[in-house]
Amino acid sequence: MMRRSPSLLRRILLPRADGRRSVTYMPRPGDGSPRIVTLIPGDGIGPLVTGAVQQIMEAMHAPVFFETFEVHGDMPAFPPEVIESIRRNKVCLKGGLFTPVGGGVSSLNMHLRKELDLYASLVHCCNHPGLPTRHENVDIVVIRENTEGEYSGLEHEVVPGVVESLKVITKFCSERIAQYAFEYAYLNNRKKVTAVHKANIMKLADGLFLESCREVATKYPGIKYNEIIVDNCCMQLVSKPEQFDVMVTPNLYGNLVANTAAGIAGGSGVMPGGNVGKEHAVFEQGATAGNVGNQKLVEQKKANPVALLLSSAMMLRHLRFPSFADRLETAVKRVISEGERRTKDLGGSSTTQEVVDAVIAKLDWVSHR
Repeated sequence: MMRRSPSLLRRILLPRADGRRSVTYMPRPGDGSPRIVTLIPGDGIGPLVTGAVQQIMEAMHAPVFFETFEVHGDMPAFPPEVIESIRRNKVCLKGGLFTPVGGGVSSLNMHLRKELDLYASLVHCCNHPGLPTRHENVDIVVIRENTEGEYSGLEHEVVPGVVESLKVITKFCSERIAQYAFEYAYLNNRKKVTAVHKANIMKLADGLFLESCREVATKYPGIKYNEIIVDNCCMQLVSKPEQFDVMVTPNLYGNLVANTAAGIAGGSGVMPGGNVGKEHAVFEQGATAGNVGNQKLVEQKKANPVALLLSSAMMLRHLRFPSFADRLETAVKRVISEGERRTKDLGGSSTTQEVVDAVIAKLDWVSHR
């Protein structure tokens, strides 16, 4: 068994001299050497925004190469070769996949999360300078359990007109998502973790989730821990979002909370996210890609690429390319703050390509600052 020296352990576990810990979005495999990433352009605007990422990665000369697969939301399942590619490459970047409503067609997004055990969803919702919103000082990280709860997919028709849908909560999954949330908070110098629940009604299921969070919280005495009922949480989010820091939630609540927080902080078009498991990570737009099937955006080529570009910066940090991640993130935020190139959802009229060109121009500015 390899032993680490005490000095190395101190560098890993202790804050830096300036009081800030090294930022990490996900467990980071590899040694920083050039990496192949599985790319799924997806449906609707997906090819537009993933194409934007490819252009900017090439402009930066980032050490990332893409292995591209065509996958669409109306497929019955992910093709085996796509799953094999993600297992081999460990990392995937994907555009949105259209999920049919009703009709018994399962969500490919759910299929991917379960197949690869991508148990943690992370969405970072924060204000961007130059992008006016109703609330200021919003900086919320929503960490959502990704594999069970109401999304377990266990539904059946008991008798005609009566459907039973099972919500599954396990101690194992609750503990590991709580552990991920507190570890994220610790590594990123965050001060508080809030558990979101409905244990006043679902006393056993959500009660087990809370019990697990409380147990994990005792191992992190330096991080404040509190709990909030999900309906009150939604009210507090829209009235005083600055009170939240890191939020940990069961599956369904996390979907609602992340999208609400994204709307408060500037909209789904600027919120990055990712899904992580022990071995694999899939990066995509953080909040619900409700515009995936917007044919008008596709025809006009005016989809907003910002969310996926920021997700790509998360991916670069995950792959241990922090300088490339910082450069991309700084360029994107500079374009947002200047406000000259914005898509319609951000109050402008720019095309996807115009935003891409603006970001590429700012890459040079970042390099020569």
